[in-house]
Amino acid sequence: MPGTTVFRNATLIDGTGRDPQPSMAVVVEDERIARVESTDALTPPRDSEVIECEGLTLMPGLTDAHTHLGIVRTGDGMGRQPAAIHALRIAREIESTLDAGYTTVRDAGGIDGAWPHAVRVGLLRGPRILPSGAALSQTGGHGDQRFRFDEEPQRGIAGLFHFSELCDGPEAVRKAARENLRRGATQIKVMASGGVMSPTDEITHTQFTIEELSAAVGAAKAAGTYVLAHAYAPHAITSALEAGVHSIEHGNLLDEVTAAAMKAKGAWLVPTLVTYGTLERTGGPGGIPENMRLKSQRAQEGASESVRIAMAAGVQIGSGSDLLGPMQPYKTTELVLKAKLMGNMAALVSATSSNARLFGLEEQIGTVEEGKLADIILVRGDPIGDIAVLESPENVVLVMREGSVLKRLMP
Repeated sequence: MPGTTVFRNATLIDGTGRDPQPSMAVVVEDERIARVESTDALTPPRDSEVIECEGLTLMPGLTDAHTHLGIVRTGDGMGRQPAAIHALRIAREIESTLDAGYTTVRDAGGIDGAWPHAVRVGLLRGPRILPSGAALSQTGGHGDQRFRFDEEPQRGIAGLFHFSELCDGPEAVRKAARENLRRGATQIKVMASGGVMSPTDEITHTQFTIEELSAAVGAAKAAGTYVLAHAYAPHAITSALEAGVHSIEHGNLLDEVTAAAMKAKGAWLVPTLVTYGTLERTGGPGGIPENMRLKSQRAQEGASESVRIAMAAGVQIGSGSDLLGPMQPYKTTELVLKAKLMGNMAALVSATSSNARLFGLEEQIGTVEEGKLADIILVRGDPIGDIAVLESPENVVLVMREGSVLKRLMP
């Protein structure tokens, strides 16, 4: 149960982009951060637990804006598992994500709203989960997993995970968005372009009309939330922006004109650099089909340049991984790849305070500051000097979410 916990003698990376601060103390009272000050100035409150952090880095819990925690298998294996096996695999993935240092994740399609509830009530160790429910896709779009001569769309498992919802026309899109919100979605995901892992489209295809996208945005806004859009090419991104989409996912073919439009609209870019190389390495015994491999290769070729273009235009950049099935343990490799383009501190900020603003949770999470929720991790090593230390969950020696220690590998 939360009480008063004092972290003492830590090197603090507070998530704001400020330089690391040595020999700092953080006092947590119940679920919130009460004080942040020099260890020399600290008098620990009575009856507090004191955790000595010499040689450790204290920082905000990591966040991931593009997970698929419910997609624990790929290909034919996805829909052919017993429900109990699928549930246990999802639970294991949620706990592994927490153990890697993630205290908040936005699920970009798949996981049911029951899972965040299970975490909230303490039935499962895990990060705070912001579910999107079933991603919305047009017929033949990125979310339509039928091959050319299939007829029946794939179905999810009620209460566990959802395949994409196929909907055509503004009214169908509006109804599907409302249904997701009813089931507990905290935001809506739409497929605004073709994608790598869909069998019958290309990543350059534009999907959904502006009217259809606007219907999803309208339903989300009416519920006080927003839409994120899978989109690769400029025309698809432009359609999403015109409809009022808040967050563009991937954006690998982004150009300067479209980046300027994103900046003007205040839209976010969530690049997913780790996805493509990891997909090729872990695509299963037979690899991925050739057409998907070629699409992945094209997406990978544009990924780094799109981030450079977005940075030059001043676009707000979040952090997401977009990993499926056996690829999911590599979430934090996204930060290592992003750091090569942005620098180590900026990569960390993208996965802490920037994502918090993207989620609309900047008053609650994302930085180690007084009054924020105590989402804190302790890391063995120096992520600013070597961000790759975060790739090993063993280097994350403590994870606290809302004042409760959920992982501890130290005395």
